[in-house]
Amino acid sequence: MNPRIKILAIFLSVATLVHVLLDDGAFISYIASFNFDYLKSNDTISEGTNSSLNGSILSSLNDTSFLQNCSETPPGLVGKIRVWMDGPSYHQLEKLYSTTVEKGGRSHPRDCIARHKVAIIVPYRDRDTQLRIMLHNLHALLTKQQLDYGIYVVEQIANQTFNRAKLMNVGFDQAIKEYDWDCFVFHDVDLLPEDDRNLYSCPEQPRHMSVAVDKFNYKLPYAGIFGGISALTKEHFEKINGFSNDYWGWGGEDDDLSTRVSTAGYKISRYPAEIARYKMIKHTHESSNKRNDCRFDIMRKTKRRWMQDGISSLKYNVIEVEKNLLFTKIVVDLLYDESIVTLRKAVPSC
Repeated sequence: MNPRIKILAIFLSVATLVHVLLDDGAFISYIASFNFDYLKSNDTISEGTNSSLNGSILSSLNDTSFLQNCSETPPGLVGKIRVWMDGPSYHQLEKLYSTTVEKGGRSHPRDCIARHKVAIIVPYRDRDTQLRIMLHNLHALLTKQQLDYGIYVVEQIANQTFNRAKLMNVGFDQAIKEYDWDCFVFHDVDLLPEDDRNLYSCPEQPRHMSVAVDKFNYKLPYAGIFGGISALTKEHFEKINGFSNDYWGWGGEDDDLSTRVSTAGYKISRYPAEIARYKMIKHTHESSNKRNDCRFDIMRKTKRRWMQDGISSLKYNVIEVEKNLLFTKIVVDLLYDESIVTLRKAVPSC
């Protein structure tokens, strides 16, 4: 029998006897309280030690070694959830999530050990309202899913052609320097999940998350699509050499990523459309994010170039790293002038 159980049995026996003989209710209450507090302690007190009981109990309050792994399926999931379309101020959001989120947009369950350590990478430029709406929805969902997670918003400097894929690579590169993340979710800022069973966890195969988007009538536009939101383990991402760094302007990088996934021997996985549902925040196309006219020429060479073009060849300069409560903001210079010279040697039409 466990020594602590023996001690409890002895004390309860003594307490019962005293109660019978003296009818001293206060005494038995003290004894019972003493033993239950003692059993809560996670410290092992060696035989002959002089440690006090109070010290043992206080130590146990800061000891998380007794926690078990969280359930494989988080409890309390309900399926369809409310999508918040309002954009509270950052101050309001911080007040709302101050008890569950820590500086840098980090959170983890308090009553169990998370099974997945997930970095959310968000490429960003000039969409402040959308960012606030997305943060409102994501923090509410991810804490519910019992994940150990962090949100990284990677912002490109002004007056530079936008490169969504390279920002994703930067987010990965910066995030792994901070923490031992298991997997990465690459997340457009304008997509909001509609179902809490759409788990932001580590997939066995690279997972396309945004299967059914309201903009496309909740239907998959084409079989090979891998855009919007994608989830990969660290091993997946390193094996496919990340995203291409060469897609300056709108279009092409997601199809390039899909080719990398299949070429590396993986298959794109998806949750059923009734679960992997998203609302897209309406917005106009930015004139600064022009269509990439040479994207098809780059894509035609993906199978020849993917091992040389990606995180293995990533170059950038960090301008600023800011730790807000709701997210980690990373501002970077993607070195456009230098990069475009290198690209044109491989793909002259660019």
